[in-house]
Amino acid sequence: MEMKGVTMALENKLGLTSSTDLAREEERISKKKALALFENGMLDKLEAGTFSALQTIHQYLFEEIYDFAGKIRTVNISKGNFRFAPVMYLQAALDNIDKMPQSTFDEIVEKYVEMNIAHPFREGNGRSMRIWLDLIFKAELQKVVDWSKVDKEDYLLAMERSPIRDIEIKYILKNALTDEINSREVYMKGIDHSYYYEGYVTFKTEEL
Repeated sequence: MEMKGVTMALENKLGLTSSTDLAREEERISKKKALALFENGMLDKLEAGTFSALQTIHQYLFEEIYDFAGKIRTVNISKGNFRFAPVMYLQAALDNIDKMPQSTFDEIVEKYVEMNIAHPFREGNGRSMRIWLDLIFKAELQKVVDWSKVDKEDYLLAMERSPIRDIEIKYILKNALTDEINSREVYMKGIDHSYYYEGYVTFKTEEL
């Protein structure tokens, strides 16, 4: 939302009105929470591949910042020319995604693509979804994505194209898989990279 050249921040619990201030605080707080998710063992207790797991991740990351943390959005959203699932069909889409198989690499990526099309939250979808995706890879294939090996432009373009053809995103993710599933360093680098895709580059997770 633009007002006289100042970008207004999304309504938040921190009382911040400048989107720049909000972005900085959101990055700092939610990156700390992302690391805590890994360190407190909470991630491993979630049921991989379910919407409820994604909800828990989203709520944990953003509950100090947004009232809508972990809640299904009530507004329609789009990015560029792409409209994510309309609110009226969102619950049905999420129910269908829950039922999608996830035993092979292709099935897992296809499920991820569908969840991205659903984009169930008002904000913070990509960042919570990449943690969710790794959780499925870890549970089913004993692998995770080393996001530091995934180029930002390649990834964003592949995700943009993925509703029509998913061959690019499958290729990119397959080449970045690692079996270092319990590595704190791989996880932290992954969080930093995940935030970098969305333009958040002020803090390094290991320094928080």
